[in-house]
Amino acid sequence: QVHLVESGGGLVQAGGSLRLSCAASGRIFSINAMGWYRQAPGKQRELVAHITSGSSTNYADSVKGRFTVSRDNAKKTVYLQMNSLKPEDTAVYYCNAAILASGSYFVKEYWGQGTQVTVSS
Repeated sequence: QVHLVESGGGLVQAGGSLRLSCAASGRIFSINAMGWYRQAPGKQRELVAHITSGSSTNYADSVKGRFTVSRDNAKKTVYLQMNSLKPEDTAVYYCNAAILASGSYFVKEYWGQGTQVTVSS
């Protein structure tokens, strides 16, 4: 069984910063791409940032220059540093990872449970 557990969400004023973490655990053989998505009330889930196993990154236009995604492969953890936060960044943030579990032949996509980020104006 593989699990993704997020932490680091919370309430922050506009212009502030938060750092999200997502740790993968369980019977993991390898982790490919990892990323962060978010879903605001009444909206569809959208990609925020993505990082490959080789640490190539891409970002949604709305967060470029403000958010930074990184990963620590030894810790099986992906991070999202969020600076200059805006009220429109308010959403539930979900971690996503493509993982090959031990004993499995196929890479499977896993999701975390989500962490709330609220930015007040």
